[in-house]
Amino acid sequence: MNWIILVIAGLFEVGFTTCLGKAKETQGTTSVLWIIGFFVSLTVSMYLLYRATLTLPMGTAYAVWTGIGAVGTVIIGVIFFKEPADFWRLFFITTLIGSIVGLKFVSH
Repeated sequence: MNWIILVIAGLFEVGFTTCLGKAKETQGTTSVLWIIGFFVSLTVSMYLLYRATLTLPMGTAYAVWTGIGAVGTVIIGVIFFKEPADFWRLFFITTLIGSIVGLKFVSH
């Protein structure tokens, strides 16, 4: 169950970075709403990370959480913010995904 909580926490990390990107692109009330979304996502993400670390090793949980956030943020950046998707960028994202899966398999 705590692995599921950790994955959800990572997805909320993607949410708060996405909100930051959208807040940067907008102005006025829309920007404020994205910033509110940032703080809500940040709070939920941190709380779920805390819950996951109650039973999972801290180092593993943090590495998986940041890995999910990094991979998700790059994917969102490529799809929605028109960031580059060159070979090396995709190669290293793939190795990061492999590392996250590997940590899951070697954790107790």
